[in-house]
Amino acid sequence: MGNATLWLYFVLVFGIIALPGLDMAYVLANALTGGSKAGLAAVAGIVAGGICHIAMGALGVAAIVRLWPALFNLLLVAGAAYIGWIGWHLLRAGATRLEVRTEASAQPASSVFLKGMATCLLNPKAYVFMLAVFPQFLKPAEGPIWAQATALGLITAGTQAGVYGGVALLAQRAGGSLAASGLATRAVGMLLVGTGVFTVVQGWQA
Repeated sequence: MGNATLWLYFVLVFGIIALPGLDMAYVLANALTGGSKAGLAAVAGIVAGGICHIAMGALGVAAIVRLWPALFNLLLVAGAAYIGWIGWHLLRAGATRLEVRTEASAQPASSVFLKGMATCLLNPKAYVFMLAVFPQFLKPAEGPIWAQATALGLITAGTQAGVYGGVALLAQRAGGSLAASGLATRAVGMLLVGTGVFTVVQGWQA
């Protein structure tokens, strides 16, 4: 696999990851309401989910979605509903003037990690990528598929960690002054609910 191919893959992956979606919204929510520890735990979960997507792509599991389109729609609704549910709880917390959780009182990092992994695995954008883009970079004539998938997986994981990690750190710093008044809680709740609705509408139109 040549350097030009890897660079092209990186550009595509970076563009897709940098585009706001369910994964970024989840990282943003945790960074604003739980601090840098929660934000980075969310990033780790998203990266773990991305690694699972790469493994499924390499093994051809993503082809099931192509053979059974209804499964994609189910994933779309499930992912959007999950993000919307998180947003609704944040909105309720803001409406009742609950204090935003600090790093000391935030939910365990392991819980944030697992929910981040679930968010990534339920993200329909990832399945579109695995069906439309990833297979084009696996060339049986250029060596073992597992070796090529590993190289592409490292690029994906590194890009996710860089982009989402930056979002988590910036959000944690920017959200400090807003958190005390509960504005961050309500704002992120509205963002997540809106993201969920937009995802469903976008999928319906497609």
